[in-house]
Amino acid sequence: MAKKELRREQALEYHSKGRPGKIEVVPTKEAKTQRDLSLAYSPGVAEPCKEIFKNTEDVYKYTAKGNLVGVISNGTAVLGLGDIGPEASKPVMEGKGVLFKIFADIDVFDIEINEKDPEKFVQIVKALEPTFGGINLEDIKAPECFYIETKLREALKIPVMHDDQHGTAIISSAAMINALELQKKKIDKVRFVINGAGAAAMACAKLYVALGAKYENFILFDKDGVLHEARTDLGEDKKPFAIKKSDLTLAQAMKDADVFVGLSVGNVVTPEMVKSMAKRPIVFAMANPDPEITYEAAIGVRDDIIMATGRSDYPNQVNNVLGFPFIFRGALDVRATQINEAMKLAAVKALADLAKSAVPDIVNMAYNEKTIAFGPTYIIPKPLDPRLLSTVAPAVARAAIESGVAQIAIANWDAYAIELNKRLGLDNQLIRAVGSKARRDPRRVVFAEADNQKILKVAQIVYDEGIAYPILLGNEKKIKSIAAINNIDIEDFPIIDTNSEEQDEKRKFFAELFFKKRQRRGINKHESHKLMHDRNHFGCMMVETGEADAMISGLTKNYPDTIRPAIQIIGTEEGVKKIAGMYLLLTKRGPLFLADTTVNFNPTAEELADITLMVAKEVRNFNLVPKIAMLSYSNFGTSDSPEARLVAEARKIVKQKNPSLIVDGEMQASLAFSNEIIRENYPFSELLDQQVNTLIFPNLAAGNIAYNLLKEVGGADAIGPILLGLKKPVHVLQLGSSVRSIYNMALVAVIDAQIKCKNSSDDAVKKSSWWKRLKKPPKGV
Repeated sequence: MAKKELRREQALEYHSKGRPGKIEVVPTKEAKTQRDLSLAYSPGVAEPCKEIFKNTEDVYKYTAKGNLVGVISNGTAVLGLGDIGPEASKPVMEGKGVLFKIFADIDVFDIEINEKDPEKFVQIVKALEPTFGGINLEDIKAPECFYIETKLREALKIPVMHDDQHGTAIISSAAMINALELQKKKIDKVRFVINGAGAAAMACAKLYVALGAKYENFILFDKDGVLHEARTDLGEDKKPFAIKKSDLTLAQAMKDADVFVGLSVGNVVTPEMVKSMAKRPIVFAMANPDPEITYEAAIGVRDDIIMATGRSDYPNQVNNVLGFPFIFRGALDVRATQINEAMKLAAVKALADLAKSAVPDIVNMAYNEKTIAFGPTYIIPKPLDPRLLSTVAPAVARAAIESGVAQIAIANWDAYAIELNKRLGLDNQLIRAVGSKARRDPRRVVFAEADNQKILKVAQIVYDEGIAYPILLGNEKKIKSIAAINNIDIEDFPIIDTNSEEQDEKRKFFAELFFKKRQRRGINKHESHKLMHDRNHFGCMMVETGEADAMISGLTKNYPDTIRPAIQIIGTEEGVKKIAGMYLLLTKRGPLFLADTTVNFNPTAEELADITLMVAKEVRNFNLVPKIAMLSYSNFGTSDSPEARLVAEARKIVKQKNPSLIVDGEMQASLAFSNEIIRENYPFSELLDQQVNTLIFPNLAAGNIAYNLLKEVGGADAIGPILLGLKKPVHVLQLGSSVRSIYNMALVAVIDAQIKCKNSSDDAVKKSSWWKRLKKPPKGV
């Protein structure tokens, strides 16, 4: 091949987004060398330009258009703030972009247009069509939003959706289907009362009709009262819902109604109105932040009610994030020319059906529930359910194909679902779930090395996010100076100088307790008093005596110097002979737990079995099912060496102690991740068709080396080391840990404290001296 032709092929390959008709996750292209830069831009970039000029559709092959959505607004109806202008709407549009990326891996440009004239707005957006694969209209006031969306759908060959209308309609319709099923009611028979007749309310009413509801069974209200036939201000979309009676009040309409849907303002529905509704009523009070009637008030007068709101602190949240990321994902992946009724109804059915299926453990953990199950308080999936992407997007894509608006087909739906899950990233799901669980029950965390910028930054973050209540140990003057220099707000945090005269009584009290624990184990009375000046010893005593719930240390100290006080003061859990260290790696294939990586040099078979059981227990604390590979250089007896036999014996002991645990070995690490090889050669293995999430190493050297290689070369994000087997939570940081690593460790410490320090609730916090020193109560209390 000639040099010029070779360069052309390389340039096209560099810019290619994948073969037409094949949905795949597009990797980031290298841009490190002069050659890379010459392909990314001049002269190489000219080649895809030529190809697109010859065939405009190749823009999807050589550019990011197919994964790019424009979130576009003029700021005329922003949240509940009204017409605040395009500049003030920008934070909302940027936030929407974040949700698109997090939940569906869709790239977004937010565009705020300074234009209120609907026709001019349409012309501006039309001119942007070459840039985007889809358009999400946002926060545009009615009735202009109807005109704008209609005209753009007619003019553009890419999907356009006004999410304020259709997002709410799709999510509430899915919830409505399930609520009606639970209440044993038929949609074509029930009487609806809808308060609010704006864009979202009208989209809801029309979608309910598409699902089978009858126009004659609706009564709608807007700010001017009931929609009746004598009114001259009703648009064509509202006229079919107009009734004859002109003086009907909301209270009168609610009597014997089956369903109330609110998309209006807060506190307009009274308990008496709800009480007057028909048997087994359904109330969707979706005004935000204050619903039309509070959840407590509604369930207080009706024990047969099913209720949904727009709020996350009540059951059955109608949240648009359940819809728009996945609807656009499905539409983009088949290059749909529009989002039609068939696609919306497919999304409705997919969401409704998903709520009826078994909820994954990671979702239970995220919402701090043991078992979430379909019923009156769970009629719609939770936003953090990782199945949403691989459930809703394929349903939308399939509907687009079947309704004739898709430009490409998906040949292998199973492979498509796998690619969708790769987009989502199981590691991100886990961290979001862990963070959500921590926020539901924040705990007091001692930071033993508070005279450090990273530690103070994390302390501020966990406090601001409602994750933990920091207690800082160190010299107060030094800590405040570091905080001031780095603009870190620590004003509300208690600072304890373990060397100050102010702490004399506390040190004395702690020293006496420590001496009782260690007086026959090499510690004399003088040493016990001296050691209480050390922040690690002092912090561990705070945890041991209930002055705190967890401690984090080790950023600037050697591992043994941090772990020793924890073992001596707090001790091990009942039945635990030796503690162990575990790392959680957030990899592209999902979370991976590794042990022992920090404590036991050469464990015996019995000790290795105990380590395995401790790790399995900790993995369950993340609401994940442990699937464990016990590693060696041998596969199921291929080597008869003592090292290989030790791992096999350890696995045997594990199965004797916990027969139901999914664990196998000894095996090589590569085998643990190859279902194909297991199926062909070792079909007896318990790990057949399982996705391994836990690796147990035969000794400390193997575990520590593997962890560091995965972290440094494999690019995995690490949380740890997580200490296993202590009675109460003390966790040791790596020397020089990043702010993100320390933050992640704080999340783990809080969840560990929730499990091990069950008596240390908000009430305990309020009774503590720490609480009394705060100038304002922390978030979540």
